[in-house]
Amino acid sequence: MNTNLAPKTGFAGIRIESAELRIISLPLLTPFVISTGTMTDKIFPLLILKGEGLEGYAEAVMDPFPDYLEETIPGAMAFLRDVLLPALVGQRFASPADLAPILDPWRGNRMAKAIVEMAFWDLWSKALGLPLKTALGGIKQTVDVGVSLGIASVERTLERVSESVEAGYKRVKLKIKQGHDVALLEAVRKVYPTIKLTVDANTDYRLSDLSVLQAMDGFGLDYIEQPLAYDDIYDHAQLQKQMKTAICLDESIRTVIHARQALQMQAGRVMNIKVGRVGGHSEARMIHDLCKAFDVPVWCGGMLEAGIGRAHNIHLSTLSNFTKPGDTSSASRYFKRDIVNEPLEAANGVIAVPSNGAGIGVTLDMPFLDTVTTHREEIR
Repeated sequence: MNTNLAPKTGFAGIRIESAELRIISLPLLTPFVISTGTMTDKIFPLLILKGEGLEGYAEAVMDPFPDYLEETIPGAMAFLRDVLLPALVGQRFASPADLAPILDPWRGNRMAKAIVEMAFWDLWSKALGLPLKTALGGIKQTVDVGVSLGIASVERTLERVSESVEAGYKRVKLKIKQGHDVALLEAVRKVYPTIKLTVDANTDYRLSDLSVLQAMDGFGLDYIEQPLAYDDIYDHAQLQKQMKTAICLDESIRTVIHARQALQMQAGRVMNIKVGRVGGHSEARMIHDLCKAFDVPVWCGGMLEAGIGRAHNIHLSTLSNFTKPGDTSSASRYFKRDIVNEPLEAANGVIAVPSNGAGIGVTLDMPFLDTVTTHREEIR
């Protein structure tokens, strides 16, 4: 693998020689519970693009079933195997923008498109001899990190908050759902009155729950994340008018057009950018730039990614308008062993940008990867 960080001259693009698709099943240390269900294993597609003696890596973030958004792993695998990757393999591309004729004609499927685009960004930046953050236009050497705590009893949540505060995380996010909200916040704020605290509803509320949501205004939250429907912008705008606390949009934002509509409608005052949700780094950068123009801060959300996806998120978070702590907490909080060789660990509320060579700066632990691979295929 090329680790030269000096940009190459006379660059003629990259010919994609093959693509390897895997399904990975990585056990979580503890079940992760949110309003839509419980996860015990992180199951995800992993893509390896190969060309010019280099490899580009990316993870996809869709679930086995459509409980976050509509996409599913079986559907994505078929789309990748039968449509996107055969159109990619054997072709030469000078930059990520050259993928547009292959990706853009197809409706939706942002997560499937993202894994292709992100793997190519990694491969392309390696061919240029640049860290991914430099290719993206990032400016930071480290990024601020928060922690996301799944739904648990009040007692267990207080223990987890204590552990997170002691570890130095710069924001604590609590997953909430109907009936597990105001009393939880009262208990946490009683013990921790000044920590930066947010909540994530994962779409569990409606406008008819306004009184409960307004009750959360009294707890000094930095924001309330995605309280209403996953495909809604209008009702969030109506809610934000009646809330003191900022609304943060997540699932509702799939494209820069959605972001523009939300900003123009004042549907929220914070935005969560998940590169795997919005179709890749190119769209994520456009959303970042648009939010910056509207003076709306952004942060990088997480989908319990393993080391490849986590590294992509960290590099993206080096852009200037990622001013709120993201979900890129230590990998060891979730996994006994990660799929990359380099430890991605936070210290005192920050995590360093991976820097083992060009691209995303991490390498695959192939012997371990083989043990957690449940399916493998190659497109040539």
